Amino acid sequence: MIGRLVYKSIYAASLVAITSLSTTASFAALLDQTKVDNSSAIYAPGGTISKSLIEQIGMGQGDEFTGASSIYLINRDPFRSIRRGRQLFQRKFSEDEGLGPRVNFDSTGDVTQSRGLGAGLTDSCSTCHGSPKGSAGFGGNVASFPDGRDAPHLFGLGLVEQLADEITMELRATRQQAIDRAAQRNQRVTLRLRAKGVDYGRITAEPDGTVDTSKVDGINSDLRVRPFFAEGRTASMREFVIGAFKDEMGMEAWDPILCEVTDPDNPRAMTSPSGFHYDPARDSFERPPVCADWEDGDNDAVTAEIDPALVDYMEFYLLNYFKPATGPGNPFAREGSRLMRSIGCTDCHTQQMRVSRDRRVADVETKHDAEQGIFNALFAEANALFSTIEDGDTYPKLVPNGDEFIVNNFFSDLKRHDLGPAFHERDYDGTIRTEFMTEPLWGVGSTAPYGHDGRSINLDQVIRRHGGEAEDSKRRYVRLRFEDQLKIREFLNTLVLFPPDDTASNLNPGNPGSNDPQDPANHGNIALPALYQIHEYGPE
Repeated sequence: MIGRLVYKSIYAASLVAITSLSTTASFAALLDQTKVDNSSAIYAPGGTISKSLIEQIGMGQGDEFTGASSIYLINRDPFRSIRRGRQLFQRKFSEDEGLGPRVNFDSTGDVTQSRGLGAGLTDSCSTCHGSPKGSAGFGGNVASFPDGRDAPHLFGLGLVEQLADEITMELRATRQQAIDRAAQRNQRVTLRLRAKGVDYGRITAEPDGTVDTSKVDGINSDLRVRPFFAEGRTASMREFVIGAFKDEMGMEAWDPILCEVTDPDNPRAMTSPSGFHYDPARDSFERPPVCADWEDGDNDAVTAEIDPALVDYMEFYLLNYFKPATGPGNPFAREGSRLMRSIGCTDCHTQQMRVSRDRRVADVETKHDAEQGIFNALFAEANALFSTIEDGDTYPKLVPNGDEFIVNNFFSDLKRHDLGPAFHERDYDGTIRTEFMTEPLWGVGSTAPYGHDGRSINLDQVIRRHGGEAEDSKRRYVRLRFEDQLKIREFLNTLVLFPPDDTASNLNPGNPGSNDPQDPANHGNIALPALYQIHEYGPE
């Protein structure tokens, strides 16, 4: 199956189909149905997580021929896998499942070595990443550093990982080119490091194969772009997921993939079910807190807290998670976009980049639509990015096409910059961090307050806070007429997040014009269950 996923005609032809799909998929999964009395007044179909944690684990990680395993489902029922990851993201974990402790039972230690001491303890990913409702959005502020850290939204996270990984490969190809030329010519060779339209400095190779990286700009000398966390600490979503389970929830994931990659005696390259390639000969990666299902690293008498299958589903969910939306445009906002370019904002906030080989199975484009949009006047169009491969199993594999994809309204160069003293970050040991990754601006219209620390209360203030490398652009903004400043902010306010379970789409368009848009049958949603291939596994 290749091409657009267009289901409007199905729903137009059958009100029953609309009601059925929206009933199963349109509520935020805030409760675990397996632990809540179904006769309770707060119970609503689709408003709970249908499967227990054991059922979500199923047959474990398995392989592409082991039914009910994570690798099997990711290959053969990818949209169910995405939804399962979403339900895990919304799940509230309990102590008997391994929740806690916060670093240790005394909650003591050096916060500069164990950031979890400042993060506190939460029972769900959605506690910090839950706005708008039911999304992998933005949220809490934690005391990992004296001035706090804001939890960023996770919309489009898979595209961020892919862009960073491809930039890394392009930069390293340039490094190898410099080494080869220096050897061939028997002289020093300097090449500019440029990838996806962004300049990352220069690299110099000597005839003997040594390399000078002192002029590399905005990334580490190993040329690995690490896009996650404000300081650019982590390379992959899988590391991010495992670290968050440990630091924020006190739950330990034993992951055979990263444990193999980081084995101190015999590390070997591995590729995750979502397609990220880990090569310990080229990069160092974060080792999971435990590496066997019998280990109890936090001494809470609970082992096998986060099964590898759960990590697989979470990684796949984030790989395919929806991009931010584009709100209503108008001449005022369009002029604001032009003004951003003219004053130099897009020198760092690069508006678009191209993914050369997209690992996602679908893309969802969400835009302002006054006619079809119901909640927030937004409507989502889902498009397939996969092909069907018959391999003898009852259910064919649905594999990513791997085509190129233009990431629009991204607004980041995936580099670190020094934005001046107002953005510098104090640490508890008295040190100062001066450089931070350029935060993508997509979604910025929904995510106040601003800055990595959440200390700027509105867009105007966070722009005025810029200094250092952005001082010239900030000054040009300040010198603009007030109405031109408003135009820039008007444009930024069109870059928004949205609640997927309450946003009408071509998978469930709802009933525009209904007198009761609160009814899930009327407001529509991005109904992933409409795309399940293996229906006998039931609701998620």
